[in-house]
Amino acid sequence: MTPIANSRTRPLFARQFWNFISQEQVHLQLALRYYSSSNGEELEADNVKKPRKSSNKSKTAKSMARLINSKPWSTELESSLSYLFHSVSKTTFFQVLRFIASPSKAFEFFNWASRNGFTHDSRSYFMMLEILGRNGNLNTARNFLFSIARRSNGSVKIEDKFFNSLLRNYGNAGLFNEAIKLFSLMKSTGVSPSVVTFNSLLLILLKRGRTNMAHSVFDEMRGTYGVTPDTYTFNILIRGFCKNSMVDEGFRFFKEMSRFNCDPDVVTYNSLVDGLCRAGKVRIAHNLVKGMVKKIKDLSPDVVTYTTLVRGYCMKREIDEALVVFEEMVSRGLKPNDITYNTLIKGLCEVQKFDKIKEILGEAVGVRGFVPDTCTYNTLMNAQCDAGNLDEALNMFKMMKELKIQPDSATYSVLIRSLCHRGDFERAEQLFDELFDEEILLRDDGCTPLVAAYNPMFEFLCKNGKTRKAERVFRQLIKKGTQDPPSYKTLIIGQCKEGTFEAGYELLLFMLRRDYVPDFETYELLINGFLQKDEPILAYKTLERMLKSSYLPRTSVFHSILSGLVKNDFARESASFVVLMIDRKIRQNMSLSTHTIRLLFDSGLRIKAFQIVELLYDNGYVVDMEELIGFIYQNGKLLDAHKMLSFCLEKGHNVDIDACNAVIEGLCKMKRSLEAFGLYYKLVEKGSHQQLNCLEGLRTALEAGGRSEEAKFVSKRMPNERQLTDI
Repeated sequence: MTPIANSRTRPLFARQFWNFISQEQVHLQLALRYYSSSNGEELEADNVKKPRKSSNKSKTAKSMARLINSKPWSTELESSLSYLFHSVSKTTFFQVLRFIASPSKAFEFFNWASRNGFTHDSRSYFMMLEILGRNGNLNTARNFLFSIARRSNGSVKIEDKFFNSLLRNYGNAGLFNEAIKLFSLMKSTGVSPSVVTFNSLLLILLKRGRTNMAHSVFDEMRGTYGVTPDTYTFNILIRGFCKNSMVDEGFRFFKEMSRFNCDPDVVTYNSLVDGLCRAGKVRIAHNLVKGMVKKIKDLSPDVVTYTTLVRGYCMKREIDEALVVFEEMVSRGLKPNDITYNTLIKGLCEVQKFDKIKEILGEAVGVRGFVPDTCTYNTLMNAQCDAGNLDEALNMFKMMKELKIQPDSATYSVLIRSLCHRGDFERAEQLFDELFDEEILLRDDGCTPLVAAYNPMFEFLCKNGKTRKAERVFRQLIKKGTQDPPSYKTLIIGQCKEGTFEAGYELLLFMLRRDYVPDFETYELLINGFLQKDEPILAYKTLERMLKSSYLPRTSVFHSILSGLVKNDFARESASFVVLMIDRKIRQNMSLSTHTIRLLFDSGLRIKAFQIVELLYDNGYVVDMEELIGFIYQNGKLLDAHKMLSFCLEKGHNVDIDACNAVIEGLCKMKRSLEAFGLYYKLVEKGSHQQLNCLEGLRTALEAGGRSEEAKFVSKRMPNERQLTDI
């Protein structure tokens, strides 16, 4: 029976429980401080007796790095480096590169060394690529990779290891599409992927749940390139498929290992155990572990194996079985680690066996040297929040800080989420600011941040005009490679609400780069916002991405964007947009089409104008020819007006006779009587020449140009005086 009989007794037990933990924690902290202090003095004494010698090259490297780290890169810094260090050995160069804190400065140093006579080799190029990639400078790293051949004048061969480095860092950053493109580029440049390449790619694919693509890549690995998979390959496949709830497929790869002479190791079994536990088949997983011990002599379950089983039983709330596994683990001489204890404590919290937690912690802290860490506190705080004891959880948070235990993203997410649920957004916002200011999310230690945990805070900030604050934290989460599509939408809507549509569009691009598809509403909000702000180009770009996401907005949206493009004199963009509309079979608006052609002529893009007119007519659309020809003629573009009239007649359309008169007269004055006659001849063929009153001038011009036959043709069809009077 638990000591918590009802909700009224919980706060009392909580205080007693935390008092116990805090007392034990204080004793441990004091002991550790004493140990660290005394041990430090002994080490210091040892250092006095036996000073470590540092080579001259190492001293030079540290001096150079210190100088580079302390100043902004400039010509003055380069001069100082050249003056102090006349030549740089390979050993010194690599040491300096490691000591430089900033990747951008490391790159500057790399280039400076090259300009000052240092000859880079495969090793130095690879090291520079690693520094750029590991620190998130992925565009620079990519450009650098493809510049190595030029930089080295072809002396450095681009091997698979260079691509593997960038591929791995793309995967770490969650840039799935870029990783796939890089793999394709690698093959197209003639670099054969190795087993390391395929392992990296399979890891990226399965991490993103692309199981079908993983199958294809594995087949390509064996069939196309003849690369033999190793144990690491199978471990990636087994773990990846198990993580994607495809345990049977994981077992299929497990059985296939023997065909490639790959022996399963403890990692292989741990992946299968994990997959089975996630699928709720914990007893089968337990039997697999027992079979592993009997089947393979030199292979034994480790702490990870038993911890996974403990977690599996805890997830099913079979806490007694979890305790049996825990005891079995200890009896086999395996020492439970922090994760084991924290997993067991979490399971006990969920079934509210706080007395058992106290017992286990007492033994763990007192006998086995376990120190409750951030995860322990997070688990207990989460239990308090779930039990409705938020104030106790906040006290625990305060205690953590007093004991110098570093809170992590989970600590803040638990408290922020609970405060939001309670409606205490002011306190939640304070913790949210603290989370950002102290860069908690960017730390390498602690658990992987969960974006969804911050959604209530994102929603509150976005509804209250503080989207920028929400986005700052969201971008830190992105840097850690964590994703959550609903959060993107929350922030984009917030940006749109605040009128910062460009920032919303930037988030949309972030989302697409990470292979997430925004919904219809998100696209529509951005397009409407850009149109309201009179930013038709951005509306156009957003629409293009919307179409690529297989969404088709209303026809009126297309017309609104084209109207904005024409109004703002974006001639080329208007033309390409009309082409897009025709390709997508979007109904044209005659007025907008006419004004698009006018804009093209006005912008000197006459060839494009005629192309668009022809495209429109070929697809069953028309423009207001009378208005268009009048506009062209009034702007002094007589030859274009002539061409447009000829086009109309060829297409069988009626033309304005006054426009024809004006164009024929104008051509005659320009001494282009042959073109004038050509237009007249088309009118004769159509039977529309009787109304012309420019024929005398045309005949005269033809005679003056030596075109007697054409002049006779005109004369025969000229009306007599009576007809002229009638006209």
